[in-house]
Amino acid sequence: MRLHSTLVFLLFASCLFGQYTDQINSNRPGASIGAFSVGTRVIQFEAGTEYRSYKHKGYNNSKVNGKVGFFSLRFGFLKEQLELTYEGVYQLDKQENRLTHPSYTQKREGFLTNFLGIKYLVYDPYKRVVETNVLSWKANNSFKWRDLLPAVSITLGANAVIDPETPYPYGNVFDNLYNPIFYRNLGVRTDREPIVSGRATLATQHHFFGTWVFVTNVTYDRIMTDFPDLNYILTLTHTINPLWSVYLETQGYNGDKYSDQLIRTGAAYLLTDDIQIEATVGVNNKDTPAVFFMNAGVSYRLDFHRDIDPEKKEEEKQARKEEKSMKKGAKKAEKANRKRDRRAKRN
Repeated sequence: MRLHSTLVFLLFASCLFGQYTDQINSNRPGASIGAFSVGTRVIQFEAGTEYRSYKHKGYNNSKVNGKVGFFSLRFGFLKEQLELTYEGVYQLDKQENRLTHPSYTQKREGFLTNFLGIKYLVYDPYKRVVETNVLSWKANNSFKWRDLLPAVSITLGANAVIDPETPYPYGNVFDNLYNPIFYRNLGVRTDREPIVSGRATLATQHHFFGTWVFVTNVTYDRIMTDFPDLNYILTLTHTINPLWSVYLETQGYNGDKYSDQLIRTGAAYLLTDDIQIEATVGVNNKDTPAVFFMNAGVSYRLDFHRDIDPEKKEEEKQARKEEKSMKKGAKKAEKANRKRDRRAKRN
């Protein structure tokens, strides 16, 4: 639960070691990614299934009804600020082409998203220890100036097109309807997406009044292709109680191939410290195409994280420095002894 797990370390922890939290920190529900990583030595899976329905007024109300499987793998490594992430979205659908009479129906399948990247936390305003005032609810939940400072992360990576003949180039489920019939008869190909392209995401994460989190994503996608696009996501999440949270999200696409505005809402429930379930429903605001979708998912983590006391870490660092200095001194002394021995033999 993106909000709940973060609240744990903001409100109830007397000390904080990096970004790791006692409860799962999921990017679900919703499509945005939070600024924080899962923590070192944590492996996290976020997966689910979705029903999608498209209806395009510009193509005589041609339709696409499909099932989508989404999966992401997150792994915290080397340091708390780093996370390796994979995102995959696979669609199986049935397209009804109403540009012909009678209409023509075909089944299709393929990846909509296949992304591998690395996230790095650039700035963490919550890094300092946050003490809980056990005598004052107001002190713990009132506005604080630091609430205006967001955590900031950058994710860089690459999209990979597994099948060059994918029916969804650039994520377009109506790609095969773009060209008039006679173009296809002349052998004119529909769009083809390069096998590899880049993606960069700037994410910010604000915390307000103890139970609210506001996440923003700005993504420049399909870099190095003929049709790059810029999209943003704004997500507002509210924790109702330690187990339940709800969210509202809007996502905007701005590109030559596709421009749209989507709205999502849903809820998440914390089953255990390591398992979260969630559900979402969403629509867009136009009819070229009109989109409706609903999904359910689960997030699960394998927690091998080990906290390291900052003071102990500093002591170990100093001990390593002293050991290195002693070894260096011993080498110098040994070298000096060898020189003296050589001089003594010559004399």
